[in-house]
Amino acid sequence: MSLTLGEKLRQAREAGGITISEVAEQTRIAPLYLECIENNDYRTLPGGIFNKGFVKSFAKYVGVDEQEALQDYANLLGNQDQQIADEPKTYRSQVLTDDRASSSMLPTIVFAVIILGLMTWGILSLVNYIQQNPNLLASENATNTNANSANTSSTTDLNSLNTDTAATQGLPSLSETKIEFKSLTRPVSLTSTMDGTRTSALVTPDNPKVFEPKQNLRLVYSKSQTQNVQMTINGKQISLPPKPLDTRRSVVELDITNENIKQIWESGAIAFESAPQSTALPNPTPRIVSSPRATPKPVASPSASPKTSPSPSATPKPTASPKAARKP
Repeated sequence: MSLTLGEKLRQAREAGGITISEVAEQTRIAPLYLECIENNDYRTLPGGIFNKGFVKSFAKYVGVDEQEALQDYANLLGNQDQQIADEPKTYRSQVLTDDRASSSMLPTIVFAVIILGLMTWGILSLVNYIQQNPNLLASENATNTNANSANTSSTTDLNSLNTDTAATQGLPSLSETKIEFKSLTRPVSLTSTMDGTRTSALVTPDNPKVFEPKQNLRLVYSKSQTQNVQMTINGKQISLPPKPLDTRRSVVELDITNENIKQIWESGAIAFESAPQSTALPNPTPRIVSSPRATPKPVASPSASPKTSPSPSATPKPTASPKAARKP
């Protein structure tokens, strides 16, 4: 004797050690529906395509061929003596009416009319009272104006006091500052010297460099990165110089010390970097020393040079006689 659809599904489930609760949790089918399918009782199920979907999901999870399960379900519908609804159950909407509603509305209407009458009487009484006492309204307006003026004056004095206090306090010392150096679009090679300790780092848009110096801080980066860097002190943005102080240098040097931190904070900018410290003396201007030998003698033009004649005062030397030259 062949097994029914419910028996096949139950045997497959028990052989796999699967409980009804586990099947319900995985297939999203109510446990009551699963038990009805195993008992071949489909009267509780909604019917139609819902029953087929339940059977198919149940068979797939416990390892029974889905098409075979659907065929067994179709045969069961044709062979079962009791009528199984194979179409989705339809429900007719019903409107519940209360015959006592019309009688219960009368007290509500009466109560609403009473409330409306009281509100109208109150408004009319207030208008009549104001018309009989016009000076009262004027005095109230004057009182409100004076109060507003006093409040405005107090607020102005308080703001002035806060401004003066903030100006007096100024910026904390360098040891209480937090300096953040970051790049905007591309990495920046940064060399920093903080309190005598020198380090080098690559600053990226996602990885800014934070410093908390105690005495001094020097930052050095390429001048080609001047438009790509940004610096903040305690959250306040500080404008950086667009070029080095010494235009012959290829790097920008920023010095922040206890002496200039207040000026940087108040101006919100580092206008110039520290002047480059160099002990070399400037090159002296070469001097040209004239030498008597190096001075060329003027050459007179042949046409312009006059003929020289012997001076009359020059005495010619006597010519020695040949006889006198001989020895006796």
